[in-house]
Amino acid sequence: MIRRTPLLLAAALASCQLSPPATTSDSLDSIARDYVLLSLTIGEKEEGYIDAYYGPPELQAAAKTEAPKLSLPELASRATALSARVAALARVGLEARRAAFLAAQLTAAQTRLRMMSGERLSFADEATGLFGVSPELKPLASYDPVLARIEALVPGPGSLSTRVDAFQERFTIPAVKLKPVFDAAIAECKARTARHIALPEGERFDMAFVTGKSWSGYNYYQGKATSRIEINTDLPIRISRAVDLGCHEGYPGHHVLNALLEQRLVQGKGWIEFSVYPLYSPQSLIAEGSANYGIDLAFPGPERLAYETRVLYPLAGLPTADAARYAGLQDAMKALAGARFTIARELLEGRIDEGEAVRLVQRYQLVSPERAKQSVAFTRQYRSYVINYGLGQELVRADVEAAGATPKARWKRMEAIISEPTLPSDLVG
Repeated sequence: MIRRTPLLLAAALASCQLSPPATTSDSLDSIARDYVLLSLTIGEKEEGYIDAYYGPPELQAAAKTEAPKLSLPELASRATALSARVAALARVGLEARRAAFLAAQLTAAQTRLRMMSGERLSFADEATGLFGVSPELKPLASYDPVLARIEALVPGPGSLSTRVDAFQERFTIPAVKLKPVFDAAIAECKARTARHIALPEGERFDMAFVTGKSWSGYNYYQGKATSRIEINTDLPIRISRAVDLGCHEGYPGHHVLNALLEQRLVQGKGWIEFSVYPLYSPQSLIAEGSANYGIDLAFPGPERLAYETRVLYPLAGLPTADAARYAGLQDAMKALAGARFTIARELLEGRIDEGEAVRLVQRYQLVSPERAKQSVAFTRQYRSYVINYGLGQELVRADVEAAGATPKARWKRMEAIISEPTLPSDLVG
């Protein structure tokens, strides 16, 4: 479904003539520190560019001081010079992966600076430059057979999207039950993860329910193995989202990934570049892909439905008579995930307007007008970022499952992916 593009040293090598040669005293440590400062300075220019930072406060202060003095072209020149410095250093083993990671992150920074300067990129070029993958998207008509199969699961009058949405609304968690349901789900996600991955001592998170967002959940990593997990309640939350968000935002998802990178790379190796997380970078494909696949890894096969009906449904006060049918519908709808990316491309490249995008999301994601509008708002805000969820999940799934059929082998590979300098080009599939 995708062509992966190694955002490694080639781009940096091509730009060497634009920058002064590296000195013999140069090192990945010094480049990494300059990369962090560059990232933070770009973050001062674009709100939301930095997803997390827990490194030296003096670098953040320096970025605030430098940002007003530097233009976007000047920042782009700095990124080019850093890429050349990375390319000039020969490394082997894990250090080579570290260098490749820095090169890829710098390619993403250069791409984002081009976009911030007003350059219009195609959906594919944007995704390749930012996230290291070039998505091969299917035409929407190719999803019509999936809709036909789902028709049989939810028969009746009216449009399919209306029927599916009405059926799923029966599984809405009452507002007063949200906290106990999510507390239980996240605790179970953590317990299942902790059986296979040693979590940093003292790791923890705070959870809050919020409104006015284009996303359904978000993890704000705070450093020191601590996260703030926010759950958006603008729209009714269905029972399936408890395990989804508990794993994705928490365990073994974003919270665990960030905590392990901090523990093993920042603290363990002194690799300062992992103390900053630019949202528009290959880090996000690994983060979103592993977080989505982590749901299936933690709750394989029938285990999820068994847990939900035994624990979560009673906590929410929901009947379990149609729980298996609801789970079956959720599984069937996974085959429609790619349609979201095709719609995003058509919208962002100007071939359809927002009204048509909402209509198509309703049809091919089988959601209400309100949920379709939220989805389109997310696409407008985050653009090609949407590919990281489905395509990232496919890459991580293929790589983890290639490691073996046993839970031990798969969890071991998952742990490596989320605790090492991993790029999309490092994954099989």
